[in-house]
Amino acid sequence: MTPSTREQRTQQFGDFMVDCRAGELYRRGKKVKVQFQPMQILLALLEKPGEIVTREELRQKIWPADTFVDFEHSLNTAIKKLRQALGDRAGKSKFVETLPRRGYRFLPAVESSEEKPAKPVKASPLEGKVVSLTAEEGNECVLALADPKAFEEWRRLKRLGDDVGVAMMITDGRLLLLSPGQTVRLLSVEGTTGWCEARILEGEHWGKTALVSRESLGEESQ
Repeated sequence: MTPSTREQRTQQFGDFMVDCRAGELYRRGKKVKVQFQPMQILLALLEKPGEIVTREELRQKIWPADTFVDFEHSLNTAIKKLRQALGDRAGKSKFVETLPRRGYRFLPAVESSEEKPAKPVKASPLEGKVVSLTAEEGNECVLALADPKAFEEWRRLKRLGDDVGVAMMITDGRLLLLSPGQTVRLLSVEGTTGWCEARILEGEHWGKTALVSRESLGEESQ
């Protein structure tokens, strides 16, 4: 790790945070397993976000001259593992852009901080469970939001009393109306918000992830 990276204790982009001094990657407070070389590549890219980091620069930083390895194969493998850790795809990259025969560029905006990273959030025992949904009294459907941005927009529209905007969110598929009894697998449970990230296991929205209220969680299905 270079001195310039060590000066900034953490680097944040999207849902991710990197503890540069510890060489650790977190997503939404949960540690993501990353091997040494992919992590070193990420740190090198974070030093110059938006700029090209050449393959030769990466070789000099991570693979010393006296290291006898197939550099091209090792670099390509490390980049692949880094993309897996970030949930990125080479063809439609959101994080690591490949510039053929030249190098790589880190795409997102990066925020640096010298503050010590917060302790990882302890996983809830509900995570991974399959539960059925229940509707609030007087409602025929269970409300689910497609993503955090939709959640914030829905809260704003509700505060403004904008029923037209809410109806448009339903039309656009950003506000989902699920049937009571529908089963979901809980992926992330955050006690501070009262909402959970879940994967829908039945119906027309099968396979999609959405935010559901903890109050709508019914009995465990398995």
